[in-house]
Amino acid sequence: MKNKHISAWSYNTSLHSVEQSSVSHCEINANEILLENEIAGINPVDWKFIHSNPLNWEDGHTPGVDGVGRVVKVGKNVSETLLGQRVAFHQSLKKQGSFARFSVLNAGRVMKVPKSMSSALAGALPCPMLTAWQAFSKIPVKADRNVLIVGVGAVSKIVIQLLSEAGFNVDVLSKSLSIEMSKALGVLHLLRAPEEITLNYHAIFDAVGQDSASRFVKHLKANGHIVAIQDRIDKPLDPPFTRSISYHEIALGALHDYGDSEDWTELMKAGEQLMELISSNQMIIDEPVVFSFDQLPQALEHSEKTKRKTVVKID
Repeated sequence: MKNKHISAWSYNTSLHSVEQSSVSHCEINANEILLENEIAGINPVDWKFIHSNPLNWEDGHTPGVDGVGRVVKVGKNVSETLLGQRVAFHQSLKKQGSFARFSVLNAGRVMKVPKSMSSALAGALPCPMLTAWQAFSKIPVKADRNVLIVGVGAVSKIVIQLLSEAGFNVDVLSKSLSIEMSKALGVLHLLRAPEEITLNYHAIFDAVGQDSASRFVKHLKANGHIVAIQDRIDKPLDPPFTRSISYHEIALGALHDYGDSEDWTELMKAGEQLMELISSNQMIIDEPVVFSFDQLPQALEHSEKTKRKTVVKID
């Protein structure tokens, strides 16, 4: 496959958009694999970075952090048992991404997809699923403690189920979540406005932003936890040695830049376990909307406008 030209969507720096292109994939290194992509998942980080280019991508960069495909080539240090395997991945924003027919990946940074799971669903999972697991893992498990979720999206829905299964009493503050869905997810109390909060919580998971997370710190118990899934709280809000609140930020990119093999093994194992739960209908996950590969710009717009989980099928 050396020097084979393949279709991809590449970044245009002057237009802050993507355009169809033909690119040559690189030879893989000893610890890498070559994946023939079936599905590219679309996340808010994709269209946000395409709009603003905070990493200064050059012309020709291929965006896309999530994907699913089959392994077609392995490096000399990688077991050949991976060949033909269907795997899901979350790629670094700094590397060539999933909006292409082929992706080069670190062999230790992929998850095997359950046989019963569709590639479309698997491609929609890595970013929200792994983010949810990281958020859940930030706090010690203490059954019957009260926790609050602020803002409901793909990540929050998974966090709610993980917390509920672990024995927490889960309250949710959301204007959009239906009563029926809240019951199915395991929510104890569904709140519609901040004024309805009557408890102090062991932990609060905020999926809205820094201002929102900062606003709700006052509703934490002593030694409580604020987990900012979207953005972060820059400075502690309480005086020193008072309530001793723990501040947590969530970013999958941290492992891409600073994680070691142990970190990645743990993360990928957790992802595979969650996919098994999802494939056996033990977790509720929204089915994604599927676009064709040549409709990637429309898929990005759909994700941005509707906030629904969206994927692209790479024929």
